[in-house]
Amino acid sequence: MFVIYRILINLIILLSPLIIIYRLINKKEDPKRFKEKFCVFSKIKKSGKLIWFHGASVGELLSILPILEKLEKDKNIKQILVTSNTLSSSTIIKKLKYKKVIHQFFPIDNYLLTNKFLSYWRPSSAFFIDSEIWPNMIYNLKKRKIPITLLNARITKKSFLRWMIFKNFSENIFNKIENCLSSNKETVKYLKKLGAKNIKFIGNLKFSQSENKIEDLNKDLIKFINSKKTWCASSTHDTEEKFCGVVHKKLKRKYKNILTIIIPRHIDRAKKIKEELQKLNLNVHLHEPKNKINKKTDIYIVNSFGKTKSFYNNCTNVFLGGSLIKHGGQNPLEATRYGCNILHGPNVHNFRDIYYLLKKNKISNQVTNHNNTVKILNKLLTKKNYSKKKQKKLEKIGKIILSRTYREMAI
Repeated sequence: MFVIYRILINLIILLSPLIIIYRLINKKEDPKRFKEKFCVFSKIKKSGKLIWFHGASVGELLSILPILEKLEKDKNIKQILVTSNTLSSSTIIKKLKYKKVIHQFFPIDNYLLTNKFLSYWRPSSAFFIDSEIWPNMIYNLKKRKIPITLLNARITKKSFLRWMIFKNFSENIFNKIENCLSSNKETVKYLKKLGAKNIKFIGNLKFSQSENKIEDLNKDLIKFINSKKTWCASSTHDTEEKFCGVVHKKLKRKYKNILTIIIPRHIDRAKKIKEELQKLNLNVHLHEPKNKINKKTDIYIVNSFGKTKSFYNNCTNVFLGGSLIKHGGQNPLEATRYGCNILHGPNVHNFRDIYYLLKKNKISNQVTNHNNTVKILNKLLTKKNYSKKKQKKLEKIGKIILSRTYREMAI
């Protein structure tokens, strides 16, 4: 199976010029930095100890910010390399003012390219976040005796069943990982069946919080939000924005000054979403700080990276997308840290353990249709935010998980 995998990767490399051109046209690649995926590096490796973290995209990288902040203070570490696959994640890292952290795009998982990557960066240890498993990279790390840790490990039932199709191949990969720090008990069970070793249930690192101060919104926007009855729909996917638009129209019958803030999961869809909502006769404003906001604005669409926390800081009630469709939901923890009540659809299996805890603490509400959503928002819009006591409880859980994770990483 390893031979077949390598043949498929080599085919991808042959087709890569066409793939890159397509992605550049669709603004999914950095025109200056896409070469990093072929090991043409834009940063210099300094002499001394380098720790390497790899996460697929924004969510994975945000989860390790508290870890990066701790490592920044470690005098023995000279550089912290962070790699990812997406343009959005590189934008987020760029905005963080760390001294030791550098970002590069993860190379194509080809045998020669992964070898070249490791020869250049020479990491003392490698940490793969969530469910990032790349066979050639793991094979070459093991060959060089570089310790591998699966950090905040999360294996869903869907991905587990896929790996089990090629059981021998999967075991050959997973048993090369020295340390597996699991985010939930279900993952522990799946990792054992996949042949991983040294598995420990730590808890979800996403409960922990970065010490980085958020960049708040401008005063005029905050004033506008505070003058309205506001709710936010975050990490929304296709069809969920229209759902929120219909909910807004129903709420407007009671609240003439209702404002719905929409933060789509993929901001490149912003103009399409605007057009879709305008067909519902709604006044839509795209997030442009320099543009004056019409007082009659119904929907405020956020079309820039890294603003989510700032809006959570100024909202009380947040609907988390990817949950009305069969996507599996999005992580609600960031919103809860800012004292937000959570609304979500029935499809949240990607973060089942987190939503269970939020429901237990009466922080989250499941919605299924327009009327049900309106009814719940009606209650939330007329009462105060959830108690600070619950918020502090979540913060305490986060600190414990961060401490355990850092101790088990044994850097």
